[in-house]
Amino acid sequence: MAAFELYTKFARVWIPDPEEVWRSAELLRDYRPGDKALLLHLEEGKDLEYRLDPKTKELPHLRNPDILVGENDLTALSYLHEPAVLHNLRVRFIDSKLIYTYCGIVLVAINPYEQLPIYGEDIINAYSGQNMGDMDPHIFAVAEEAYKQMARDERNQSIIVSGESGAGKTVSAKYAMRYFATVSGSASEANVEEKVLASNPIMESIGNAKTTRNDNSSRFGKYIEIGFDKRYQIIGANMRTYLLEKSRVVFQAEEERNYHIFYQLCASAKLPEFKMLRLGAADRFHYAKQGGSPVIEGVDDAKEMVHTRQACSLLGISESYQMGIFRILAGILHLGNVGFTSRDSDSCTIPPKHEPLSIFCDLMGVDYEEMCHWLCHRKLATATETYIKPISKLQATNARDALAKHIYAKLFNWIVDHVNQALHSAVKQHSFIGVLDIYGFETFEINSFEQFCINYANEKLQQQFNMHVFKLEQEEYMKEQIPWTLIDFYDNQPCINLIESKLGILDLLDEECKMPKGTDDTWAQKLYNTHLNKCALFEKPRLSNKAFIIQHFADKVEYQCEGFLEKNKDTVFEEQIQVLKSSKFKMLPELFQDDEKAISPTSAMSSGRTPLSRTPSKPTKGRPGQMAKEHKKTVGHQFRNSLHLLMETLNATTPHYVRCIKPNDFKLPFTFDEKRAVQQLRACGVLETIRISAAGFPSRWTYQEFFSRYRVLMKQKDVLGDRKQTCKNVLEKLILDKDKYQFGKTKIFFRAGQVAYLEKLRADKLRAACIRIQKTIRGWLLRKKYLRMQRAAVTVQRFVRGYQARCYAKFLRRTKAATAIQKNWRMYVVRRRYRRRRAATLVLQAYLRGHLARSRYHKMLREHKAIIIQKWVRGWLARTRYQQCLHAIIYLQCCFRRMMAKRELKKLKIEARSVERYKKLHIGMENKIMQLQRKVDEQNKDYKCLMEKLTSLEGAYNSETEKLRSDLERLQLSEEEAKVATGRVLSLQEELAKLRKDLEQTRSEKKAIEERADRYKQETEQLVSNLKEENTLLKQEKDSLNHLIMEQAKEMTETMEKKLVEETKQLELDLNDERLRYQNLLNEFSRLEERYDDLKEEMTLMVNVPKPGHKRTDSTHSSNESEYTFSSEIAETEDVPLRTEEPSEKKVPLDMSLFLKLQKRVTELEQEKQVMQDELDRKEELVLRSKAKEEERPQIRGAELEYESLKRQELESENKKLKNELNELRKALSEKSAPEVTAPGAPAYRVLMEQLTSVSEELDVRKEEVLILRSQLVSQKEAVQPKDDKNTMTDSTILLEDVQKMKDKGEIAQAYIGLKETNRLLESQLQSQKRSHENEAEALRGEIQSLKEESNRQQQLLAQNLQLPPEARIEASLQHEITRLTNENLDLMEQLEKQDKTVRKLKKQLKVFAKKIGELEVGQMENISPGQIIDEPIRPVNIPRKEKDFQGMLEYKKEDEQKLVKNLILELKPRGVAVNLIPGLPAYILFMCVRHADYLNDDQKVRSLLTSTINSIKKVLKKRGDDFETVSFWLSNTCRFLHCLKQYSGEEGFMKHNTSRQNEHCLTNFDLAEYRQVLSDLAIQIYQQLVRVLENILQPMIVSGMLEHETIQGVSGVKPTGLRKRTSSIADEGTYTLDSILRQLSSFHSVMCQHGMDPELIKQVAKQMFYIVGAVTLNNLLLRKDMCSWSKGMQIRYNVSQLEEWLRDKNLMNSGAKETLEPLIQAAQLLQVKKKTDDDAEAICCMCNALTTAQIVKVLNLYTPVNEFEERVSVSFIRTIQMRLRDRKDSPQLLMDAKHIFPVTFPFNPSSLALETIQIPASLGLGFIARV
Repeated sequence: MAAFELYTKFARVWIPDPEEVWRSAELLRDYRPGDKALLLHLEEGKDLEYRLDPKTKELPHLRNPDILVGENDLTALSYLHEPAVLHNLRVRFIDSKLIYTYCGIVLVAINPYEQLPIYGEDIINAYSGQNMGDMDPHIFAVAEEAYKQMARDERNQSIIVSGESGAGKTVSAKYAMRYFATVSGSASEANVEEKVLASNPIMESIGNAKTTRNDNSSRFGKYIEIGFDKRYQIIGANMRTYLLEKSRVVFQAEEERNYHIFYQLCASAKLPEFKMLRLGAADRFHYAKQGGSPVIEGVDDAKEMVHTRQACSLLGISESYQMGIFRILAGILHLGNVGFTSRDSDSCTIPPKHEPLSIFCDLMGVDYEEMCHWLCHRKLATATETYIKPISKLQATNARDALAKHIYAKLFNWIVDHVNQALHSAVKQHSFIGVLDIYGFETFEINSFEQFCINYANEKLQQQFNMHVFKLEQEEYMKEQIPWTLIDFYDNQPCINLIESKLGILDLLDEECKMPKGTDDTWAQKLYNTHLNKCALFEKPRLSNKAFIIQHFADKVEYQCEGFLEKNKDTVFEEQIQVLKSSKFKMLPELFQDDEKAISPTSAMSSGRTPLSRTPSKPTKGRPGQMAKEHKKTVGHQFRNSLHLLMETLNATTPHYVRCIKPNDFKLPFTFDEKRAVQQLRACGVLETIRISAAGFPSRWTYQEFFSRYRVLMKQKDVLGDRKQTCKNVLEKLILDKDKYQFGKTKIFFRAGQVAYLEKLRADKLRAACIRIQKTIRGWLLRKKYLRMQRAAVTVQRFVRGYQARCYAKFLRRTKAATAIQKNWRMYVVRRRYRRRRAATLVLQAYLRGHLARSRYHKMLREHKAIIIQKWVRGWLARTRYQQCLHAIIYLQCCFRRMMAKRELKKLKIEARSVERYKKLHIGMENKIMQLQRKVDEQNKDYKCLMEKLTSLEGAYNSETEKLRSDLERLQLSEEEAKVATGRVLSLQEELAKLRKDLEQTRSEKKAIEERADRYKQETEQLVSNLKEENTLLKQEKDSLNHLIMEQAKEMTETMEKKLVEETKQLELDLNDERLRYQNLLNEFSRLEERYDDLKEEMTLMVNVPKPGHKRTDSTHSSNESEYTFSSEIAETEDVPLRTEEPSEKKVPLDMSLFLKLQKRVTELEQEKQVMQDELDRKEELVLRSKAKEEERPQIRGAELEYESLKRQELESENKKLKNELNELRKALSEKSAPEVTAPGAPAYRVLMEQLTSVSEELDVRKEEVLILRSQLVSQKEAVQPKDDKNTMTDSTILLEDVQKMKDKGEIAQAYIGLKETNRLLESQLQSQKRSHENEAEALRGEIQSLKEESNRQQQLLAQNLQLPPEARIEASLQHEITRLTNENLDLMEQLEKQDKTVRKLKKQLKVFAKKIGELEVGQMENISPGQIIDEPIRPVNIPRKEKDFQGMLEYKKEDEQKLVKNLILELKPRGVAVNLIPGLPAYILFMCVRHADYLNDDQKVRSLLTSTINSIKKVLKKRGDDFETVSFWLSNTCRFLHCLKQYSGEEGFMKHNTSRQNEHCLTNFDLAEYRQVLSDLAIQIYQQLVRVLENILQPMIVSGMLEHETIQGVSGVKPTGLRKRTSSIADEGTYTLDSILRQLSSFHSVMCQHGMDPELIKQVAKQMFYIVGAVTLNNLLLRKDMCSWSKGMQIRYNVSQLEEWLRDKNLMNSGAKETLEPLIQAAQLLQVKKKTDDDAEAICCMCNALTTAQIVKVLNLYTPVNEFEERVSVSFIRTIQMRLRDRKDSPQLLMDAKHIFPVTFPFNPSSLALETIQIPASLGLGFIARV
């Protein structure tokens, strides 16, 4: 068919438009060859005459059919041209909110300027392992393709991300790296992935900045190589950077910023560690404020700084190095503030003590004077001498900026090097995937050196891209054996030669840089002379001699020559660098280690700036010549070399292309600017790809797909058995021009436009068929309707005419009669109305006047009474408020004092004694008091002896009187001495009197305090009694109200039951959630356990000679096993070697990450357990507190006992102190022998006697207190300890010898101080007791207050109820009572749960203690077994043993245990021997062996057998865990073993269904409840493994069988899919269908039934299988646009009905499996329902209650018509749906969790099989077992 034949009436075309780029129009008449214009009708409703070009006669582009618009791949379009590409991208971006589109091998990504929920873990998992064409376009699909090709082809890959600034390149590269980090290894096992991702925030902070086009624009290019090992897990990475924009450090354009790191530092300047940097706001620094936009909306620079520092720490950059980096960056900011002052035109200076420069020097650790000097001077070197010359202010400013740029560039490279070191791996790299994030083609109003390098790089990348696309096209044609003709594609090699060849632009630029007098102008002239008029791609602007134009592949770009040489040389003064190298700051010289090669010689440097000397240096002599030879490479040369290296790397890899498009320049979300988009599409090579594809055969169909799609165009006779021949025959008839298509081996290749022509033929054929069907059906319906209407009309006419005649006659008669009646009646009515109104008026007047008079009187009366009431009420309220405030203040004082007293008492208790001392004091208190009595008696005896001695001394004194008189003269000589002594004694007496006075005062204070305490106690007791009385009254009122409400509550029983059912359901949901959480933890524990075993095996294999050491068992129990106590002998049965204690250093890193993961997981489990334990303890403490309220009085009594005990201790200490003082006085008297001093009449003697008397009185008081305390102690013990009251304290005298010789008064003062301390102690105890009473009163007051509030609330409710009508009153009362009873019910349930937990804990502890006691008493009680100790610790149990009859037990020797386990578990194969066994036979055999061990009362044998069984089952599942039959077999047997342990446990709850014989077989000695829990956990692990196995089997079948395969043939046709071919929906050989899924489900079911699995467990497995099918199907549906169509919805519903039929056949409809398919069913219904009006939206919202809002909107956005008569969903309808669903609270997650496992339960299922009837087959090899 000729091209012009497609231009018929109503055909749609694209015409150019200056505003919209391309505009759609419709032909109003057919085009005929020779026409000069086309008559078009625009979409706006206008008609247009479109003139054709008279030279080319080129017709406008045809528009693709609507059915092809919005496709995932642009190459699927029939017409491949620019408007078609632009329109397809716009429809996907604006209407469907899809930002990714394929264009052949290129992924086009449009920046949405909005966060989209399409990058989560669930999306990554959905794309992992999928073919690139099977899912919707996504960056994850490209990453998965690269990862898959790397593993499949063992070839390195590259992902090239390019685009304009702000197009989203960095984000795309970041998501690609995140995908690799997620799918290649777990981040919790190794932190390599985290380090790779952590490099992004660091590089963004130092390399990204805000521009006018992008808030986070990358100002450098980078290529990241992510390394993988042989298992294709990430082991490291390496980064290469290109062309950092250094000029941004010193200059920013309007509305732009410097690099992010500077603003992050300024935002964090207030941190303590940054004080030394002396930073502030960003607008204080010249280098940060030039753009005038220091803040980015929505970005917190301080938080970003935290992320940057965290990333640095993760990558191993220490804190000291981080602070060093920040010092350098802060120094750059301060350097920018350094200002210069001109002295003259050629010199400048810096102000003295310039603060910015001083701060810069301090931070950099350099000398201020030296740096100040070299910023204003420079060194010039000639052939013979070197001299220093000042520079101008402009030159100094440029030199300062050059230094800042140089420092930042060096720091940038240093950070990149350290990041690479952190990402480097010691493991050998097997392969890598490179991610290139590089700048796209750029053109601005002023383009300089940076844009030249960027566009040069894009020319190289575009050449590589063109060659790769051309190569793929060629390979596809050769593979299909299609004749290959050379396609003319744009080759940009001439442009590349213009730039990089000899005498090219870069070559001439480098040459000019070497010239001493080279300038930008001279370089421009050389360019003109060399290339102008010689190269077609090089042009000169008309109005400029300092610019040139290059024709790039994307567009013409004009470059300004100004600054090219300066930027290419990138020079900096060597003297300034030398100053920095001499820095005391160690990190700074590291940046310039290789700077000798990086800095140009002075001569070359001088030529690059303002010329200072006209004499050029001679590079041929001496050292300067040598340095000239070592001239550094220019920036252009370096960039060219790095670009060549990059191209070599890319050419050695398989490239994948991502082209990022910026939709608008204003960063508006989902706004599409056609002009900007077209510019970028032309620049990024997408249109070139389209052009190359369109030049050949762009549309490609497999023969089966073509036959399925265009079967409607064939006649029955055309359909042959050979699909290929059928397609050939049909195509020859449909398309006469054979050049429009080619037949390949597996595909048919079409020229552009031919698929659109075939679609037109198909649509015409379907439309004609539809018209014929409609014509026939409408005619038949209308004929039927007409005949029915005709018969009905005749009948109706007949009856209506007769009825009308009768009605008319009747009307005439009635009219005449009515006239007479009306006349009389109207007269009567008028007269009666008048009389009635007159009478009523008189009555109303009388009543109204009386009413007004009465109302006035009542009003006056009410006002008078109201005034009286207000007077009294206000007075009463004021008095009440005063009393309440007074009571509240007193109450608060009481509470506070009680609290303080309690604290002091607690403190004194802790200080006074420990618990052990308290016990001893209570036990031996009687003995201590008796000892004190005996000591007092001994002191009395000593006192009597002393009195006798005193009497003898008096006699001796009288006898010697005469003798003393003779000595009178001698005594008179010593009279002076006596006077002095007398004065001393008088002073002592005065002091003693003062002390006594203080003592008396203290006693009086103590007495007053005690009296106040007693009085306060009485008042408190009185107050408590009053409060109790009030409480009693309130309770009575409450009971009366409750009684009234209870009478009304009887009618609400049904409502209460309903609420109880709802609460029960909620509790069941909570229980399922908790069970799921526990089983997930168990699953994680099992996985870690398996991993641990694998690690041990690997370590065993790595270690050549295993060293003997400690041996331990594997974890044979679940995570709950730590709660139980098992014998350590279990571990001795295992012989698993532990990993060597001293592994070699080379092997440590191999498993260190996994070890850290295990350690981290164990820590988390321990923490979680500790949290749960703390929660349990807290609840128990609350229970104890509630119980303690009932025991408040005994606690108060205990507090008094502690107070009295403490007082008694204080008295004992005082007694000991007095005894010590007495002994010291006695010792002093015995040592002094002067009789004159000790004479009875001496003053000192009298003084001491008085002191002795006072001390004796004090001791009497103490004795009385002791007696009181003793009596109280005796009364408190209540005859617990018999007392002997014979030795009571009767003497109240204190023995004391002469104290005449006492010289030191400090002891008396010390005694006084001790008494004062005792008084203080007693007072503090009294205060604490007082505070305790206050706290108690406060608690009672609070309870009373709550009761008052309850009473008030009840009264208010009652008052409100009384105001309501009777029905509403009853309803309100019942509602209130329901609420109250519900709250009480919840409180009671909480208390019951707490008590149950306490009981369980106590039972558990009791079992543990009983076991420990049993183990300790084994040696002493040989006749008592451990089982008897556990069950009944006090009395042994006699076990009756019947040996004659068979009792259903199996006996084996202990040494045969391993053989039993080996034959019955390890070597038993379900497919072989086990298939003919009784279901659950291994479980029965094991239980019978356990029964015999229980019969023998051998606990070690029981434990050993159970442990070996569990370990062996785990080994079997680990070895053959991927075999469904094995896992199902052992799940069934584990559950049967568990049921046997329950059935024969002896517990009544499990014995209900047992026979009498089975009850005799119950276990007698051991309680194996703990092992039942362990087996339950093992069964959970096996169930989860079973789910994983069946998931792995079903996963490949689900998508193909449920979505892709056409169960109903011909309903849905295949649409063209472009280059990324999807999996065919036609059932080829090896393709899974729905029958495959049903057969596999039946296989699962038959295996489980054959193994005797519990029916309830089979239902749970079926529910899980159907959930997996539904979740995987729905997830793929949400990610595949081609599957969202009306016909596919029908296919899905049919497939679901087949699954439901399978459930009915297997009797599993009540398993809950059907409900798991509800989201998929609703999604299929959503595809089929009408989607136009608001009523349709309402119906959809009501129907799709199992789908989330995100899923509903996604399906509507993805809905794609397969045929032309289907319509797309409008954007307005989708917005209506969103508005209606905005209040729905559901998960924002798009995909279902296909890995979710429902919590499993194992309902008790007793067996009716008698144990004594079980026979053991010989095939099991268990001949060593004997029946008992």
